[in-house]
Amino acid sequence: MRKNGRVQPGNLGSPTQSLGRRMLKNWELYLFMTPALLYFLIFHYGPMYGIQIAFKNFTPVKGITGSPWVGFDHFERFFNSYYFWDLLWNTLSLSFYELAIGFPLPIILALAFNEIRNGGFKKTVQTVTYAPHFISMVVMAGMIITFLSPSSGIIIRMIEAFGINAPDFLSDPRWFKTVYVISGVWQSTGWGTIIYLAALAGVDPQLHEAAIMDGASRFKRVLHINLPTIIPTITILLILNMGNVLGVGYEKVLLLQNNLNMESSDVISTFVYRSGLVSAQYSFSTAVGLFNSVINAIMLIAVNRIAKRTSDTSLW
Repeated sequence: MRKNGRVQPGNLGSPTQSLGRRMLKNWELYLFMTPALLYFLIFHYGPMYGIQIAFKNFTPVKGITGSPWVGFDHFERFFNSYYFWDLLWNTLSLSFYELAIGFPLPIILALAFNEIRNGGFKKTVQTVTYAPHFISMVVMAGMIITFLSPSSGIIIRMIEAFGINAPDFLSDPRWFKTVYVISGVWQSTGWGTIIYLAALAGVDPQLHEAAIMDGASRFKRVLHINLPTIIPTITILLILNMGNVLGVGYEKVLLLQNNLNMESSDVISTFVYRSGLVSAQYSFSTAVGLFNSVINAIMLIAVNRIAKRTSDTSLW
């Protein structure tokens, strides 16, 4: 409302009222979003209250608030320990090894699936490659141990059938990372193609028709039409993977770990498990886990910023 050429402030409405009206107008969307919001608040942000024990000498009897502050003592203890660099190297090398082998394969497989014209054969191959994803981690580790058993493992027997002396994959530290990565690739590559196949479904058929008219081969069409189409998807997934570079899960590593391969299988997550749950060093293990999370967050932000500067694709 205007009076004497001026807008009266009282008639503009406060931002709170404006937000309330928008929420009331779109209440179905906010109601739909509420379960996911509650999940993150309760199970992700709520437990962050306990991060403060990384800076305390926590004892269950005194509780979180009653335990004395020790500052960065636990972090200094971890950084100055003799096993710090070994844990960091094992975690980084295993993560980058898995990224180098496991990240490109779903892209290649999705591009290959997209070129298959026989519908029945395509569905069969996709089902076969997807199936390992649904095998639980415990069962997967049991299969690996069974297949690579020096006494009765089928893979060991196949290698020896060619006259080759098979190494002890499960106890030799030099083979642990390869066994971990190859088994992970077998289990997750087929499932990882789903996102890329969805992106390839958006390719305009007219582009292929025009390329065929110009005499482009199938390989050139894949290289110059299909691949550029999924570059934004590749970039987003690469950023997310780099943000988890120190987040090697402890479940599979712990199931395949033994005293003989500990030299290359001990990573930060398994160290946190042993320190926190086995040795009851709650504050120390929380400090190590917090260090792990902070480095992952820094990597995520840094890679996202690099991607934003070099291309138009980024998380934010």
